[in-house]
Amino acid sequence: MSAAGLVCMPNSLLAQTDMRAVTARIADIQLLPDDYGKTQIWGFDGIAPGPEIRVTQGARVQRRIVNELPDPTSTHWHGIRIDNAMDGVAGLTQDAIRPGDSFDYDFVVPDAGTYWYHAHNRSFEQVARGLQGALIVEEPEPIDIDHEEVLILDDWRIDPETAQIADTFGAMHDLSHAGRLGNYITTNGVYNLAKHVKRHERLRLRLINASNARIFQLALEGLEGWIVAMDGMPLATPQPVEGPFLLSSAQRVDLIVDVTAEVGSAGHIVQLSRDESFSQVAFEVTGDGTSARRGTPQPLPPNAHAMPDLGSARDIALLMEGGAMGGMRGAMMGGRMSSMRDMMETGNFWAFNGAVGGMDVPA
Repeated sequence: MSAAGLVCMPNSLLAQTDMRAVTARIADIQLLPDDYGKTQIWGFDGIAPGPEIRVTQGARVQRRIVNELPDPTSTHWHGIRIDNAMDGVAGLTQDAIRPGDSFDYDFVVPDAGTYWYHAHNRSFEQVARGLQGALIVEEPEPIDIDHEEVLILDDWRIDPETAQIADTFGAMHDLSHAGRLGNYITTNGVYNLAKHVKRHERLRLRLINASNARIFQLALEGLEGWIVAMDGMPLATPQPVEGPFLLSSAQRVDLIVDVTAEVGSAGHIVQLSRDESFSQVAFEVTGDGTSARRGTPQPLPPNAHAMPDLGSARDIALLMEGGAMGGMRGAMMGGRMSSMRDMMETGNFWAFNGAVGGMDVPA
């Protein structure tokens, strides 16, 4: 359908098209340590994360997604203010791209910030198999940093006997509890990622949580940092990182950090779990940069966009009771009792039977 549209375009517009192909395909990569064999993933251009897309604010993104997977797919551009036709939600804004077919995405990125792209057909499976990558929209003018790192955090559920991704997608226990949590955590597809830095360097860290359900609780060690943007949108005032901070599924956080660790040691992004803490990313200090520290960073330039008028907005409370283990007895939405069937049909709630007691809701 998209290719047919290109044929009908005027020559002047066709000449402006720079449609690069990105292929969603199966590939074997060394995801686990070298002692293990390769793991089969689904990746854009056969890698996970997929190729980074980096443009300047106001530029066009043009990508032809070619589907060489055994399943239909589509690609969603997460966080971008975009026309519906390009949003990539299969079954809603477009038909899924069938195996052997392609679809042309062509849109302008209005806002600078950290975004990402990922599969949006059976995304609970396709994203967990590796179909995701970073979409970085740079500010028109450079900011005061020495360099930046894009860090995509992910978890994978690996079968330890086969070193392959466990084919347990859609398991009822996952759906009715905390979601599909992995047992192997990576940054940019690497376990225990390490980067070389210099003392007193100033870095911009673009953190993206590409996991299905894991909420990362993170902290800084040997780094002094400020949160300067969340989900692509700059904060009016940089917020000092004074303790742990959360990175939920699909969320992005931009940090500006100064390396304060001594030469020969390392700074860390630390992951804090229930039972232990460990380094998510290590920044190994190989030498001195500048002799003096910079001051507090300036805010990122704001993204100019029209905010919705909230003066006439309504607050609608959704009160739910029960849970997966004890059964759900009912739900109140907007002050009236709503059945689970009503909520599912209107798209307000996805529900699954509880793992133990099931759900007991009005018919």
